[in-house]
Amino acid sequence: MGFAWTNVSLSQPDITQKLTERIDDLKQRIAAWGKRIRRYTERSTQFNQNSLFQSDQKRLYESLERPMVGGTGPAPNQADNVAFWRGLWSEPVNHSEGPWTEVVASQCASITPMDPVIITPDDVAQAVRRAPNWKSPGLDGLHHYWLKGFVFTTAVCGREVYKDLKLSIINIIINNWYVSSYNVL
Repeated sequence: MGFAWTNVSLSQPDITQKLTERIDDLKQRIAAWGKRIRRYTERSTQFNQNSLFQSDQKRLYESLERPMVGGTGPAPNQADNVAFWRGLWSEPVNHSEGPWTEVVASQCASITPMDPVIITPDDVAQAVRRAPNWKSPGLDGLHHYWLKGFVFTTAVCGREVYKDLKLSIINIIINNWYVSSYNVL
């Protein structure tokens, strides 16, 4: 008897073929169990996140924002990093944009600029009115419930959004200049 748990004995003439088939069968079973375990853990994670969302959204979002445990190796040396980036940025780059940039620029010249966007407090009030109360707050940390409750905040929000819009346009202009220039450490 070759292997007690199989129908393979060492005296059979086609032993290598049967062993290969048995090994392949076992590999497939292991892969199937691995997929089954992976599906179970994904479903378990989804179920736990859904129940946590129903009971305590703040804890759910905090758990999602936690940084994943990364590499445990030594931290990179600061001097090596500085030397790498200085070497990279100190070399002059000579490249040509190619003729396609002129073609794109000529095609874009005929595009009329967009009219300025003016956001009124009524626009903000309408957007806040449609928003769900206790979903995840924005960067300001305020839930929509509070924005709906304090009517005077819509005027303030409208002014701030308008300021942000102006700043984003200025940042686009600055970034276009920034991309066409080079940095020095």
